[in-house]
Amino acid sequence: MQTKIYILFLLSWLFPLTTLAHHVLGRPAYSLNEDSNTPPSMQVETRIGKYFVNYMVFPAFPKPKKPGRINLYVTHIDTGRPLTESITFKVRDDSWFAADEEKIGTQLPDDNVFRQGFVFSETGDYIVTAIFEVEGEPYIIDFPLRVGQPPPIGPIGVTVVIIMLILITVSLIQRKRLQNAKVREAQAEIRQ
Repeated sequence: MQTKIYILFLLSWLFPLTTLAHHVLGRPAYSLNEDSNTPPSMQVETRIGKYFVNYMVFPAFPKPKKPGRINLYVTHIDTGRPLTESITFKVRDDSWFAADEEKIGTQLPDDNVFRQGFVFSETGDYIVTAIFEVEGEPYIIDFPLRVGQPPPIGPIGVTVVIIMLILITVSLIQRKRLQNAKVREAQAEIRQ
C-alpha cells in the first residue's frame, strides 16, 4: 500500500498538471477594481527634500469613467516617521499647452497612507500633483498617470509618417517633371 502511495507521489512530481485560470492573486480578474490588491500599474519612488515618497496607482490599468485610486506614502528620510500633514492632489493634462489644473482632493493619512480616489472621463495622459507643506517649506511632486489604452501611433510615429509622405510626394513630383522634360526633348528632336 505504501509503495503505491510513493509511486503516485513520485508520478505527481514527474508529471505535474497545469491549470489555466483568469485571476490574479487568487481573485477573478473580472471583478478587479480600485479596491483590488493587485499590483499597481505604476510605482514611483522618489526623494524630495527631507522626505521619501512612494506613489502607486490602482487598478493596474485605469480606464475612463471607472473609479481608481492613488496611494501615496511619505516618510521622513532621517527618522523614518510617516508624514502627518494633509496632502492636496491636483491633476492636469500632460500636454504642452495644458494650463487648467483641477483639484481632486485633500487627504489626511489613513494608516500612514494618503488615498485619493479619481474618475477620469476621457482617455489620456495626465499629471497628478501632490502638494504638502512641512515647517513652512512647500513640497510639490508631479507624477504621470495614463488612463485608458495609449494611441497605436504616438507623436513621434505621426511625425515620421508625415515626413515620409512629404518625401514620397516630392519624389513623385520630381519624377513626373523629369519624365515631362524627356518627352519634350524627344518631341523637339522629332520636329527638327
